[in-house]
Amino acid sequence: MKKIVVAALVASALLAAPAHAGPAVTVRVEGEARTLVPRTAVTTTDTRVGKAGQPTCSGTSALGALDLATGGDWAGPYDAGFQTYSIETLKGETHDVSTSSYWPFWINYTYASMGVCGQQIQQADDLLFVPECYATGCTPASPLRITGVPARTAPGATVTIKVVEYTAPLFPSTTTTSAPAAGATVTFDGRTAITGADGGARVSFSGAGPKSLRATKPGRVRSATESICVTTGGDGHCGTRPPSGPGSPAASPGAPVTTDDDTTAPVAFFARLKHGKVYRRKRAPRRIAGTVTPDPSGLLAVRLSILRKRGDRCWTFDGGSERFERHRCGGRDSFRIGDRADWSYLLPARLRRGRYTIRAVAIDQAGNSSATRVRIRVR
Repeated sequence: MKKIVVAALVASALLAAPAHAGPAVTVRVEGEARTLVPRTAVTTTDTRVGKAGQPTCSGTSALGALDLATGGDWAGPYDAGFQTYSIETLKGETHDVSTSSYWPFWINYTYASMGVCGQQIQQADDLLFVPECYATGCTPASPLRITGVPARTAPGATVTIKVVEYTAPLFPSTTTTSAPAAGATVTFDGRTAITGADGGARVSFSGAGPKSLRATKPGRVRSATESICVTTGGDGHCGTRPPSGPGSPAASPGAPVTTDDDTTAPVAFFARLKHGKVYRRKRAPRRIAGTVTPDPSGLLAVRLSILRKRGDRCWTFDGGSERFERHRCGGRDSFRIGDRADWSYLLPARLRRGRYTIRAVAIDQAGNSSATRVRIRVR
């Protein structure tokens, strides 16, 4: 009897054990005619997921993230041969053998080559589920992505953004390709703009406060909604401090206001990269991660820039195309990687031979910013 009681207590303790937090990622589900799940931030756990009576998968897999983002609103059989679920229905929209289509997914705008159970996710990964058909004459799914959107802009100021389209690899290739999305329609502030041959479009916003942009193009998967904040720099919007004193306009109700004491920028730190370190090619960094110090007004964004130099030639990593492009030496081109204090970015491949200058920029809601730089070499 005593052994039975002890066993029961151990089992109860295991069942009641709290879930441990895993990587925080974003998940989006685009249906044929509409967005089923807008880009949603979720923090995964080590709690296993699956359907009743079927095997379960890791909570830090792509399925674990999808299960959280959809509230469990998905269905599909478990394939014992491939040891993964075959997703057939998401938020009520079905794609299966009867429609000659299925639900694959993209991770950081790269077509996933593993199933939802086998694909383990990492901090700040971006997952996109979109239907794909396999009948004769089908057009492969090609997601759109808006790049170059700054965190803030002034009312009426012109901002040049670019739209990129991604194409899934055709067997036996495993490389996802990208290209400028010419002729895409960018919707913003109640207006539209058409991208040129380089995928670029010029946009501007009136008023103040948060605004949004989205891109569409026939035969392509609509982009995620991107955000931008419009402010004069002192109107109480976007974390700015409104004027005070006699005759000054009142702050907007509910608008975020910084404190007088917040004049110091947050500081970004690298988790593993050390200044001056030399790496062998096979052990060169691929995941760049770190943390940002706490800030009273809150963290607005973390930006990253990676400049590569070999001989007298230089390249910079483009966050939109996710590849190195020729650039002037001494310059820099940063891209936004999120707004979390624990930040991370996974490169498509390990860094190649060359000398690198890597900068992490932390920006707070008060507009204060600081940059931390490391220089490494890959031989």
